[in-house]
Amino acid sequence: MFRPKIIDTLKNYNKDLFAKDLIAGIIVGIVALPLAIAFAIASGVSPEKGLFTAIIAGFTIAALGGSRVQIGGPTGAFIVIVYGIVQQFGVNGLIIATFMAGIILILMGIAKVGSAIQYIPYPLIVGFTTGIAVIIFSSQMKDLFGLRMGAVPADFTGKWVAYSHNLSSINPSAIIIGVTTLIIVFLWPKVTHKIPGSLVAILVTTAAVYFLKLPVETIGSRFGAIPSTFPHPALPQLSISVVRGLMRPAITIALLGSIESLLCAVVADGMIGGNHRSNTELIAQGIANISSAIFGGIPATGAIARTATNIKNGGRTPVAGMIHAITLLLIMLFVGKWAALIPMATLGGILIIVAYNMSEWENFLSVLKGTRSDAAVLLATFLLTVFIDLTVAIEFGIVLAAFLFIQKMMKSSSVEHVINTDEGKTEDLITGNAVPAGVDIYEINGPLFFGAAYKFKEAMKVIENPAKVLIIRMRHVPIIDATGVQTIKEVHKEIRNKGTKLILSEVTNEQVLNELTKARLVFQVGKANITDTFEKAIKRSKDILES
Repeated sequence: MFRPKIIDTLKNYNKDLFAKDLIAGIIVGIVALPLAIAFAIASGVSPEKGLFTAIIAGFTIAALGGSRVQIGGPTGAFIVIVYGIVQQFGVNGLIIATFMAGIILILMGIAKVGSAIQYIPYPLIVGFTTGIAVIIFSSQMKDLFGLRMGAVPADFTGKWVAYSHNLSSINPSAIIIGVTTLIIVFLWPKVTHKIPGSLVAILVTTAAVYFLKLPVETIGSRFGAIPSTFPHPALPQLSISVVRGLMRPAITIALLGSIESLLCAVVADGMIGGNHRSNTELIAQGIANISSAIFGGIPATGAIARTATNIKNGGRTPVAGMIHAITLLLIMLFVGKWAALIPMATLGGILIIVAYNMSEWENFLSVLKGTRSDAAVLLATFLLTVFIDLTVAIEFGIVLAAFLFIQKMMKSSSVEHVINTDEGKTEDLITGNAVPAGVDIYEINGPLFFGAAYKFKEAMKVIENPAKVLIIRMRHVPIIDATGVQTIKEVHKEIRNKGTKLILSEVTNEQVLNELTKARLVFQVGKANITDTFEKAIKRSKDILES
């Protein structure tokens, strides 16, 4: 259940692996610096909270996680939910919700639900991911254009209404800095991948603002100096009323964090040919979020872009992730004060790039062109994420996906009237077996569950004068649930009162047989009347007719 990957990787650890992990860790630490600050600010909290989270949670996820190379920290996926929590419950409410989410993640790992996360429908994931990207993009207009306005509203429509009312306060200098950032980040990979474009953009634009005395807002002018020390750890004050009020946000953080981290781990496995431990990863994510909350941080999870950067630069063990956290710590302690000079327009530009990379617009269009059910889940999740709430979007998306799946399963199930000897048919055309007079045969195809049981009921209702023996072939029934069992019970009771014997033929599936046995249906129908082949069912029907 809980075995961190670092235990296995350190067994054969050597100088060559350490050298690669060291280089990768330092590079990822530098990449993570502007993102940690930007994600914190976009989430409605002070920039140092992003650094605290990246350092503490990043180290914990690497040291205790179930992936060899995953890098953890604050991510863009959390911006929407964190901003909403801060607006409604304040920073203290966010800390409590993060702490609670950590506990939920640990319980999820202990309950071994890690493997179940992979069954969340892909259209739902693309829908809320693209929706988050749209919201992140929308939230950066104030900083990108240097608008002089109050706090940006939490809701999507409110944001754009507020922007439209403040267009007269556009700052040309901020636009120049923001556009310069976009150009550098887009074009820099053509120069080199060794140094992140976001870092180059920060250095260039910060220097331009500082030396040219450009009138743009900076981190320092909005938030003050960035602390070079950690806050004292403190457990959040919990009460029944507080827990009850923050339960839904905490569940959303936990669900989003689990999905994001395990998706990241799967991507990493594909890149290195590894195999992560999902339940260990969930427990590590839980411990990391609890630790982050204790030091006043924000939610953390696996970061796909930083994990990919780690792998591409040679990181192959959790040591690289730990070095990334240590690198951030050293930067905060010795260079953090200079971060206050970073222009807000620069961070706005960086987050717009993050939103673009998150948008998965090609996958969005691909799913949209697919089946109607997938497109419905995609659009519903996307629109609810953008216009209503991420929590509602995930809940509704899962319910809608489940409903559409049940609908597909219902369509795949059918009940066919194979033969009725009273109508003159005396031979089963499928098997060639001679069927004695007085035998009626039906066949169920597909799962017999609550969504499809009504088909079976409707088929049985048309039998006005049932034959002496009714054979129900179940060779193509992969599963049966309580509703399906109850339906067969009702049919058995009804035809028994009319003097008809029921035979269940080709009951070979273990799950189906177990359910029939547990419900005592085998006892009620008679063990001799439950056969594993059609030939035996025919023979049994002859015995009944001759008795």
